[in-house]
Amino acid sequence: MSDAVAGISYGIPEGWTAGDEEGLIPGFTSSVTRRMDAEGGSIVLAGKGEAVTRDQLRARAESAARSNAEFFYPDGTSRVEQSRAVEVGGRPAHTVVLRTTDKETGGEGHLRLTLVSVDDSRSAFLLGVVHPAGTEEAREADAVVESAGLL
Repeated sequence: MSDAVAGISYGIPEGWTAGDEEGLIPGFTSSVTRRMDAEGGSIVLAGKGEAVTRDQLRARAESAARSNAEFFYPDGTSRVEQSRAVEVGGRPAHTVVLRTTDKETGGEGHLRLTLVSVDDSRSAFLLGVVHPAGTEEAREADAVVESAGLL
């Protein structure tokens, strides 16, 4: 999948479908989903942001991951499972993995966000959200996020 607005590309695994950009929440520019129903599902969303320096990447990525966890799990909690520097297309990036817990159901979710410093004027991100966690879908969503490239 190529997202020219965010300046990022990512893979679409078999069984996943590209979303309709018209129906996305502001802040996101493209998406792919595996399934979304009452039992859960998986989605990976792309977006763009303001410039982020290498020194700011960790703090901004962790903050964005927590903010998205609060959005997708408003009555839940989250904890960092992983936070590490990476590169995407030769550019500095940071990836954060959170384990989320829905207070109402006690169910656990999985959230991975990678924030990329595309250039001196902008950043891009990929966000994977999976519920319930620990499924094959979580591994597939992680693979989508990890497949990120720059256009």
